[in-house]
Amino acid sequence: MSTLPNISLTQLEYAVALDTYRNFNQAARSCLVTQPTLSMQVQKLEDTLGVIIFDRSRSPVVPTPIGEKIIEQARLVLRESLMIKDIAESDQSEVSGDIKLGILPTIAPYLVPLFLKEFMASFPKVNLSINELQTDQILDMVARDQIDAGILATPLSRQGINELPLYYEPFVAYLPADHPLNAFDKLPMGEIPFEELLLLEEGHCFRNQALQICAHDVVHSRHQASFVSGSLEMLLKLAEQGFGITLLPELMLVGWEKRLDKVKSFAEPVPTREISLVYSRTYLKRSIMDAVTESIRKSVPKSMLKKSGSVLKPI
Repeated sequence: MSTLPNISLTQLEYAVALDTYRNFNQAARSCLVTQPTLSMQVQKLEDTLGVIIFDRSRSPVVPTPIGEKIIEQARLVLRESLMIKDIAESDQSEVSGDIKLGILPTIAPYLVPLFLKEFMASFPKVNLSINELQTDQILDMVARDQIDAGILATPLSRQGINELPLYYEPFVAYLPADHPLNAFDKLPMGEIPFEELLLLEEGHCFRNQALQICAHDVVHSRHQASFVSGSLEMLLKLAEQGFGITLLPELMLVGWEKRLDKVKSFAEPVPTREISLVYSRTYLKRSIMDAVTESIRKSVPKSMLKKSGSVLKPI
């Protein structure tokens, strides 16, 4: 009868951390141990398996080809081990535990204030950590188990990632007060001149969706708008001063009674973005995830819970 190698979950955790940070000191800090301790356990894992997992001659340290396969399996083993705790916690009547979320910067400022206060009051034993991150960062950190889930624009159809739609948010246009397009009751897609469009900088999926609304070729064009920013608030201020037109997510209008006269809705089919909770195929912390999902859906307008209009691809 064959015997399994004497491998511990701790050793797998340290190896995964080293792959994530590609630096012994940073990996050790993330695991709350000293660098010699982490190095010793990774070496012990290699000795037990009889292979070299990491190429230490390179900086940053990188996995060997066989090491990449071992680390990939180690991540799966660690996820499965966490499911034991998750199953036990799901049997408890009280929702508790830690959860780390990554949220797009074009979503977080308008969504989080709507649901966070009530969520924390309803689930006082949940420790919620929120980081504003870009789409690629969120997907990478979910895949590496550095965060539990992300809230971003979908559909993305990425391998190993599940998408749970939360709500469907229409886009609106914000026009200078004297702009000719104010003559439209509802603004048709494609009517906004590209040269007047104020855009977010490269890397924001909101930028790509804005270009689609203006019927502009996102991939092939090399033309640049006059004003590009990393902040919707900056674009809004430029539009207020008459520098052009910007597009906004509808949740940004909450509490905007004094500015609504400059907001123009789109004609049917209304351009819309699908906002989803994304997580790895191993669905951990199910009870907390369900609580977050329910709180978000209760906080947004009911009209956004049903799919309608024209859902734009974020990428």
